[in-house]
Amino acid sequence: MKRIISLAVSALILLSLAACGRAASSASSASSASSAAPASAPAGSASEAPGSDGQTSSAPSASAVQDGESSGRVLVAYFSATGHTETAAQAIAQATGADLFVITPAQPYTAEDLNYSDETSRVSREYADESLRDAALAETVPEGWDSYDTVFIGYPIWWGVAAWPVSSFVAANDFTGKTVIPFCTSASSGLGDSGSLLAQAAGTGNWLEGTRFSSSVSAEDVQAWIGELGL
Repeated sequence: MKRIISLAVSALILLSLAACGRAASSASSASSASSAAPASAPAGSASEAPGSDGQTSSAPSASAVQDGESSGRVLVAYFSATGHTETAAQAIAQATGADLFVITPAQPYTAEDLNYSDETSRVSREYADESLRDAALAETVPEGWDSYDTVFIGYPIWWGVAAWPVSSFVAANDFTGKTVIPFCTSASSGLGDSGSLLAQAAGTGNWLEGTRFSSSVSAEDVQAWIGELGL
């Protein structure tokens, strides 16, 4: 009788040990499976990948690109004989947030110099003799020139072309990588070939067609044009 009881107890002990072993094995397998499975990324999160230096990196946001160096800077460079071109230049600068640079002859033009009806006046003599048109400038290269991506160039029309101090400015600067937009003011003459002639003289830059404003140019006229450019 004692022998039978002893055998039964031994059998119960063996069964208990086997059950414990299976439970431990199941727990271990579950733990291994859990650690091997990738965690789910939050919905809508950006995908990241290691950079060349081993650090994680992600694509820049749209706002970061817009606020970065790619946004560029705008300059309005102009020569104004009687103030009309200056009015247009200031309106362009206000509409685009541009900086201003005044193209200033080393020897400024007086009212008498600008009297084109007088054959002996300075502009009349310069018109008659092209060798006199190479006007020296008080300053040729605007500060921070290399940082500007877009350059507006303004001038009055003299005998169908840009006032010659502007030609001196164009010849003195490198427009590589810049978008250049000419604009002029006149009582009756159009833009004509003035912009294309300046582009030829520059030899560099992406020159757009530009526009002509009347002598009575207004801020509204300028704003409408800027809107067409999409700046």
